[in-house]
Amino acid sequence: MRLRVIPVLIFGIFGANPLWVAAAQNLPPLAVDPALLGGSVAAPAPTPDPVPAPAPAVAPAPPAAPSAEPAAPARLVPPALLPPENTKRKAGATPPAPPASAVRAQPAPAPAAAPAADSKSPPAAPVDAAPAAADPDPFPAPKLPISGVFPPLLAGADGQPPVFFSADKITGRSENETVAEGSVEVRKKDVTLTADKLTYWQLEDEAEAEGRVKIVRGGDTVTGPKARMKLSESVGWFEQPDYTIKRENRLRRGVMTSGSGHAERIDFEGENQYRLKDATYSTCQAPDPDWYFKASEMQLDYDREEGEARGAKLYFKDVPIFYLPYGGFPLNNNRKSGFLPPTFGLNNRTGLDLTIPYYWNIAPNYDATISPRVLTRRGLQLNGEFRYLFPDMNGVVRGEVLPNDRVTDDTRTGYSLLHRQNFGHGLTGSLDLNGVSDDQYFTDLSTRLAITSQTYLLRQGALNYDAGWWNAQALVQRYQTLQDVTGTRIAEPYRRLPQLTVNALKPDIYGLRFDFKGDYVNFRNPDETLAEGQRMLLYPQISLPYQTSAFYVTPKLGVHWTHYNVDRRKSLLPAGVEPGDSINRTLPIFSVDSGVFLERDTTWFGKPALQTLEPRLYYLRVPERNQDNIPVFDTSALDFNFAQIFSENIYSGPDRIADANQLTAALTTRYIDADSGAEMLRAALGQRYYFRNQSVGLPNQVLRTEKSADVLAAVSGQILPKTYLDAGLQFNPRDSRTERYNVGVRYQPSYAKVLNFSYRFLNDKAPTASIFTGTDGTLQSIGLRDLDVSAQWPLGGRWYGVGRYNYSLRQSRLIEAIGGIEYDAGCWVLRAVAQRFAAGAAGVAQVGVDPTRSTSYTSAFFLQLEFNGFSSIGTNPTDLLRRSIGGYGKINQPTGDPVFGTDPSSVYSYSR
Repeated sequence: MRLRVIPVLIFGIFGANPLWVAAAQNLPPLAVDPALLGGSVAAPAPTPDPVPAPAPAVAPAPPAAPSAEPAAPARLVPPALLPPENTKRKAGATPPAPPASAVRAQPAPAPAAAPAADSKSPPAAPVDAAPAAADPDPFPAPKLPISGVFPPLLAGADGQPPVFFSADKITGRSENETVAEGSVEVRKKDVTLTADKLTYWQLEDEAEAEGRVKIVRGGDTVTGPKARMKLSESVGWFEQPDYTIKRENRLRRGVMTSGSGHAERIDFEGENQYRLKDATYSTCQAPDPDWYFKASEMQLDYDREEGEARGAKLYFKDVPIFYLPYGGFPLNNNRKSGFLPPTFGLNNRTGLDLTIPYYWNIAPNYDATISPRVLTRRGLQLNGEFRYLFPDMNGVVRGEVLPNDRVTDDTRTGYSLLHRQNFGHGLTGSLDLNGVSDDQYFTDLSTRLAITSQTYLLRQGALNYDAGWWNAQALVQRYQTLQDVTGTRIAEPYRRLPQLTVNALKPDIYGLRFDFKGDYVNFRNPDETLAEGQRMLLYPQISLPYQTSAFYVTPKLGVHWTHYNVDRRKSLLPAGVEPGDSINRTLPIFSVDSGVFLERDTTWFGKPALQTLEPRLYYLRVPERNQDNIPVFDTSALDFNFAQIFSENIYSGPDRIADANQLTAALTTRYIDADSGAEMLRAALGQRYYFRNQSVGLPNQVLRTEKSADVLAAVSGQILPKTYLDAGLQFNPRDSRTERYNVGVRYQPSYAKVLNFSYRFLNDKAPTASIFTGTDGTLQSIGLRDLDVSAQWPLGGRWYGVGRYNYSLRQSRLIEAIGGIEYDAGCWVLRAVAQRFAAGAAGVAQVGVDPTRSTSYTSAFFLQLEFNGFSSIGTNPTDLLRRSIGGYGKINQPTGDPVFGTDPSSVYSYSR
């Protein structure tokens, strides 16, 4: 709220009923009515373009008998319109003609009596200056509304817009003092002040208001019994005020924040500067908020959008729950140095977990956070984060250290660095480094499944150059592999030291499309049992796209050339390959992709829609080349799905390029909203047909001999009002066996009201089933039978329930369970969520992990009390709920915090 006090312009004194006075464009100039001053003046001098005066609402009445009624309220005119005060007139001289805009009033005693016949009649004037009774009032008072925004105003002699008074009575006790009494209203631009009584001192430009004082500016309101202001400088004080302050966030236009409270005193220390004593603050509705922030002294600076408080306590339901001797806080949810609300929780691996972060707003474009974290079972951990943002680079650096873990007796550390930079002229770079001190770091010290299940931590640096139609990249990459100490050892991926890549695309060369990919990689691995080497490939392609509104045909021809230099470890090299050998492979690849678009008008649940029918044929021809002598560096079998059946290779990397003489056929239909163009439903059916047996495969892979592949089917979209389906099926017609399927149904009638059900099935004999080494030393496979149910649903009375149950029927073990409640009180939200999940690699079937061994579980409890628009206390579970419950909606609007407008508890939660 901005309170700006403005100089009051003293006009003159009129008698009549309460009248509003304002200066507005396109109105006749205001002047002092001499009849009300008891003096006599001449008529105004004619002007070249006189403005006719509007007819008065009530015709003047003849003078009535004197009465004892008090003087009527005054009409005021800006003193800037009057001649200089020292202008004098000789006795008996003819009065000079006043300017067209005003007439200077001469001092004269007030009239002996006020008119009493008709309260709406203008007051009687002295005989020597009174106009004829039938003449209209030459100076009618414009009628103004009680409230509202005035049109642009002309400035007075001091350069400031005029101030307008309205009151039951206005008197002047001296040449400098004006007193307004009874229903006083003062307005200037968008500021309105009302009171029972107001005294204004013109020379000091000070006003003192008493009795039901209220100041309104925009959405800001301050009320109290007494106030004194130096108006033009917004300086003064307010006794025992109740206040409401509304502001638009400067960084997020259109986002408003509102706070209210009570104080023993507010001192206005200039534009946008407030100092409060014994004050409260809350975003809840006054006068009895559920929560409030109380401080012995509080300073609000809306220029910097920052606040400071001393002796502050946070009350919830009138119970103090947090004490802050001194600290700062942001206004409008922007960044401010100081302590952030603590986060706390419970975990079976860490015990009671308490984090007290300190945020340091170093500069607008970089900041830091230091977060001491107390783990009752483990000890004291120190976390730090530094972020920076510049026009040509940005990044974040994080570090954690636990000097002496009471459980392991080790010092445990973790770090993360992410940097991006633009060097200009198309050259950019990035650096992504992550690492921890031991394999169980995340499992022991974190409670988020997305983190505890990490196996590989990336360490990578890259340079990229973009020249428009071609681009290049230089990459250095390796991983830290986190081993599951109770399972089979996980192999570390190959390091790329370095990788150089060039890609080019010319979409139209005489109707042809030219694509090129070049790649060089130096593969290294610390495991001496694995081969190493360098690989270089060149893959130019030319296609001839032909497309109309009804169909398309795209033939394409490419030549894939690959060269290998194989290093050391003869014992594990393919048969017939010696260290230092060179291997070359050249493969022509030919394909034709074609499709037809058919459509018709129809309806979908009563809405006009467009239905399409899109058959597609894809032919691929790749000759056979013996590749058994090529080591496998980064290649594995791709998942069989709709994207893969229209690709050139069934493997993820170029170490194996499968021979192919095959045709893929698919049929897709879609329902599209005729008004918005949004896709409402999609259904697809596809199958691949082989004209020869498979000859190229990975080591130990069973090669295909069938002439047809599995049948794929998928349906996704709206199947009923508020009900959505996402289902897929892979069926093996050769063995009449379902390889896998998944069914997911979501019912979501409104926001924050959703039910989800899904089931996943993977046959134990499917090619994508998990492979592990059994207790007898043999390779075994295991599929999936996972049941997943989740929901967010209103329970009544502003209560919501949230939950998820994910269970493996195949392994007879829990994967994850979540249960909790949320309560939305309007200005605060309570969340209590419990979680239990399988920790590490033991929770789900993975390659190389024996699923029959016992499972290790982690349990956690999240409790958060969020005060809308202010802050929160506890550990934020909303990220967990969004990940676990499809369609989850935050029951209160997202709020920002000092850290770049993010959710504070999600950024500073111990469960990061």
